[in-house]
Amino acid sequence: MSKVTPRERRKKRVRKILSGTESRPRVFVFKSNKYLHAGVADDIAGKVLFGATGAKNTAGASKLAEEIAKLLKSKKLSEAVFDRSGYKYHGVLAKFTDTLREKGIKI
Repeated sequence: MSKVTPRERRKKRVRKILSGTESRPRVFVFKSNKYLHAGVADDIAGKVLFGATGAKNTAGASKLAEEIAKLLKSKKLSEAVFDRSGYKYHGVLAKFTDTLREKGIKI
């Protein structure tokens, strides 16, 4: 019997509902001890379009969001679905999404 962490349970519950498409991809995040990883995926095609990594602080999250927004705009995408991967929408993740919105990505 394996233990499933509460974050993994929340992640699975949200992923049942949330899905990215070609015109509105899914922006997902992962927090390690040192870094914040973000990626953009098209779930219908089953492809990760691109990803990036930044420092796990609010300044690093802001820079990472700027990079992701620039990459989304280069693919001519202005809308996305945000997948917080079971983390609380607080601190670093809130700064990440606020910066995405400031850069013109509709979430």
